Amino acid sequence: MTAAQRAMTELGTWPHLVSGPPRCSIGHAFGPAGHDLVHFHSDDCADLYLTAPAVQRLLPHLRRTSAVRVHPGASWITVLLECDTDVQLLLSLVSLALKEQAGRAPHACPAPPCDWERPRAS
Repeated sequence: MTAAQRAMTELGTWPHLVSGPPRCSIGHAFGPAGHDLVHFHSDDCADLYLTAPAVQRLLPHLRRTSAVRVHPGASWITVLLECDTDVQLLLSLVSLALKEQAGRAPHACPAPPCDWERPRAS
């Protein structure tokens, strides 16, 4: 079982998370009803919606780990999933993202689409 599969299995047990296809139509997503929160596009990484203010606030911490990729000004981050420690990091960040979502009005706009792109064929 890959690290991504272990993370998806765990997230599937979390109350209030719905699983299904992401808005970008590639892979698998989890999030509160009507919102994409985390996308699994491959077996080795996950994209997570934190909100731009949360990413900015956490940026010094996020940059300390080699498992996280952050693009300037982005509201989505990528967590590379290679081991159980990476899975635990992702689950902690999903918990944080859920807390960020809880602070928003229930009718607030859903997450913007992730910026995942398919790898180009060589």
